[in-house]
Amino acid sequence: MELDATDKKLLNLLQQDCKKTTKAYALELGLSTTAVFERIKRLERNAIITDYVGLVDKKKVQKSFTVYCHIKLVQHTKENVLRFEHQIQQLQEVQECQHISGDYDYIVLVNVANMQEYREFMVNKLTAIDQIGSTQSSFVINQVKKTTAVYI
Repeated sequence: MELDATDKKLLNLLQQDCKKTTKAYALELGLSTTAVFERIKRLERNAIITDYVGLVDKKKVQKSFTVYCHIKLVQHTKENVLRFEHQIQQLQEVQECQHISGDYDYIVLVNVANMQEYREFMVNKLTAIDQIGSTQSSFVINQVKKTTAVYI
């Protein structure tokens, strides 16, 4: 699907605040409410817009200890990769898991309450995954920038 300048503007507005009314977006874009509604529906149908979510403040839910854990698999067989990926998806502490190039095979973003909770996660859950050969953890000292937006 080809995106025109108005689609791009609309996507940026939706990523800033998707709870505004269609009328509010129409006013900002200089379009009718119906035109904006139809554009949003087209973007959803074409899977440009995939989800709408409520973002949670990690501090307020006691999950502000953030760790990036690099993971090396024991073997890179298709079966091991698929089994690891299936198991990592089951861990609620894992916010993201990316298959990466370089010295490690995966990088996992983990949010827990504190160091003790991270240790329990490592000992009881992560290292229980047989396909993992080694891990290396990096703890976030200060978050400098975070966005969920993909600006177009």
